Amino acid sequence: MRIFDLLPELKRRNGLLYSVGLAHAIFFAVCFMLYFVDDRQVMNINPWIKPMKFALSITLYLWTLAWLLYYLPNPRHVRWIGIVIVISMIVEMATIALQAARGVPSHFNVTSTFNGVIFSVMGLFIALNTLANLVTLILFFSPKIQMEASLKMAWQCGLFLLVLGSISGGLMVVRLAHTVGAPDGGPGLPFVNWSTIAGDIRVAHFFTLHGLQLIPLIWWVISIQWKLTNKTWVLIFISSIYLGLCIWLHFMALEGRPLIPSS
Repeated sequence: MRIFDLLPELKRRNGLLYSVGLAHAIFFAVCFMLYFVDDRQVMNINPWIKPMKFALSITLYLWTLAWLLYYLPNPRHVRWIGIVIVISMIVEMATIALQAARGVPSHFNVTSTFNGVIFSVMGLFIALNTLANLVTLILFFSPKIQMEASLKMAWQCGLFLLVLGSISGGLMVVRLAHTVGAPDGGPGLPFVNWSTIAGDIRVAHFFTLHGLQLIPLIWWVISIQWKLTNKTWVLIFISSIYLGLCIWLHFMALEGRPLIPSS
């Protein structure tokens, strides 16, 4: 399939997830423009950087699931999983955008009753989204799914990592912070803002969640580009290495070590 055929195919497979993903892509463009006209600072960065990051990530997430849920044999499962995920992502994006517009942090902000309610609502819908991901993972072990065995395994590994990513999310919620060894809002890498002076749980969270895309991408490389015949064992090996990397990133963050230290 050519890259220009991808979006029409996503729309054909799941119009709801495609459309809401497209809306988030458009919202990214809006936040990008606001970045240049809003000179406020929230936690030492422009308030529209966080909505930009989440809009990009959610777009990728929704479009990935638009592709993936197509393989589930039961249309009712596809419909309800899609509805739960879409509502959850809309609520998360809306709360993040609201707090950005107000000029206050969105995550871990319990400085007032209103901010605490906003953060609690966000947490509730993220929990529902995680539950939908867990259900999807379970359903993907159905023998009724028509897919090459190694590709099916790649998606199973990706979905497992997606669910596993909720652990790092939970760690940040419990701590009410993402930085370990320094306050949130310190020096960080461009755009992602991962701490360069202390541990940052967001690094492990990012790589674990986006295993959903990276593991199937690895499958595509080893099966199409490298033309390997024994794809299953190669995939198991690479997925194990990737899982080990994600676990190591968790421990590195909790030890207070940055991914890329400042010089």
